[in-house]
Amino acid sequence: MNLVVTLGPSPVAECFSSIRWDILRDKLRLTDEERMILKSAEENPIDYTLSSTDDSSNYARILLKVLGQASGPSGPSFQVSHVRKAVSKEEALVLLHSDDMGVITHYVVAKLYEVITCLLEKTARSSVTITSSFYSYLDGVIIDIWKPLMRILHLGGSGDAFAQRGSAVCLAYIFMAGCPSHTSGSSKMYVDYKAVEEPMQALISWITSQLQSSSSASLTLVIPTLTALMNCPEARLLFANSGGIGYLSRHMRSKNSTMVKRLKDVGPSVQQLYELCFCLWALTYECNKYPSVRSHFVRDGAVFSLVDLVAAHHREKVVRVALSSLRNLAECSSDFVPDASNRNVINGSVFAGEMIGCGLIKYVEQMRNRQWKDPDIVDDLRALNSILHRNYKDMSTWDIYQAEVESGHLEWGILHTQKFFRENAKQFEGSDGNFLLLKTLTVLASSDDEDIAGVACFDIGEFVRHYPNGRSIAKRIGTKDVIMKLIEHENEELRRHALQCVSKMLVQNW
Repeated sequence: MNLVVTLGPSPVAECFSSIRWDILRDKLRLTDEERMILKSAEENPIDYTLSSTDDSSNYARILLKVLGQASGPSGPSFQVSHVRKAVSKEEALVLLHSDDMGVITHYVVAKLYEVITCLLEKTARSSVTITSSFYSYLDGVIIDIWKPLMRILHLGGSGDAFAQRGSAVCLAYIFMAGCPSHTSGSSKMYVDYKAVEEPMQALISWITSQLQSSSSASLTLVIPTLTALMNCPEARLLFANSGGIGYLSRHMRSKNSTMVKRLKDVGPSVQQLYELCFCLWALTYECNKYPSVRSHFVRDGAVFSLVDLVAAHHREKVVRVALSSLRNLAECSSDFVPDASNRNVINGSVFAGEMIGCGLIKYVEQMRNRQWKDPDIVDDLRALNSILHRNYKDMSTWDIYQAEVESGHLEWGILHTQKFFRENAKQFEGSDGNFLLLKTLTVLASSDDEDIAGVACFDIGEFVRHYPNGRSIAKRIGTKDVIMKLIEHENEELRRHALQCVSKMLVQNW
């Protein structure tokens, strides 16, 4: 999974060649030698500038020094930071004159990205690497002057999209170079991972804070960095344990939610959905090794999001990565590293049960009748079909219903009938007598998806009818109050189901 993400040019890149380091003496405290090196780097190919470990390390340090002085602690630049689209050379030159430090910030970020991509492309035999350029030979820790890159991420106001996106990508590659998975067997110098782990966690915390927003702009800001980090097992684990699986799952679900369909400017694009799903797919490779990651996949509803994506999309690249993710989950095992807490075992069978609850069997059968250009899709469909049918045979009708409710993906069918509830109402008590499934239905009745909310209303009404004292239980846990709010809902069908549910709660002999 080794790839170099594309950053894209700065919107003011047209004026970079017009930067004159000599006339910036009053604003940038650089030695004559440092200015000469910056000028030489402009006049020569990047490979020449990075021809030796000393030259590469020196150039990287000078760029970071300039960034520290140009970006400053006062926040984003007053003009360049607000430029979102590429401008002409004439417009860029005006900005260089009026906001030179804003242009310099963009220039340094772009140059650092160029340095890092060049170093990544060097052969394994080369002594010039990211570690030799950004880490100390003496103690193997990252050089102190990397911190301006992190400071840019936390700019106030509306920030600076290019500078933040580029700084985050640069930090990702610099930190990954210090991880054991990237240094073992190939590095020619010692690197102290403990010195990298904390700043990498800080970078991931910034990513998760951005993922809390539902806007496409926030995704554009972090997806390049997140995609890069998914090449690193250490970063994948840190991201999963920071709630990352949940954030990805929610963004993938939001594309098809009722609310997003009303607000067309909110939610991920098709390309962003593909990239989010790619990140989730990369995280599935940690399931065999870490019980905590398996737990996060279950807790955060990742299966529901992936099935939703498979059902809603016809783009092959999106379907391919979603199906591959589902297959990895269905085939994962707890045998490699069992959960030491002795709680419920989470393995492929658990995920397969969730998939069955989400209706994946039906979708797989439909998709197997389609013609696919990608042979991987055909292979994944065959494998999933076999796994799902094998698990389906071992599940009772109640097991299937429970899996569907826990997945949050309610659909009308034979599990939502008077006959089913007459035979299974007692099962709602649960092993601890806490009526957890009824509480889950209560939450689903408030879903943004009106179809899901309607099915939940029907199921709650049938529980109340068929379970002894079901009315008082529904009232005690607050179910009645939730349904009452839906009686005046704008959706006529949901309003009807809510009214019928309340009637069943009030009328003794329905």
